[in-house]
Amino acid sequence: MARKPNYAFERKQRAKAKAAKRDAKRQAKLATKSETKTMAVDDAVEDSSRDADSADKP
Repeated sequence: MARKPNYAFERKQRAKAKAAKRDAKRQAKLATKSETKTMAVDDAVEDSSRDADSADKP
């Protein structure tokens, strides 16, 4: 006898997989965004310290 498909279960599995993939993408985007922000802050700190050093020298 053939197996009767459980469409609701399969649909829920696909929905969970899609949600997990979407969440992984969101996490990756946030990580990239925070990394970019950190790099921008580090560059700004470097620039300001470089300007302060050059102001001290005649």
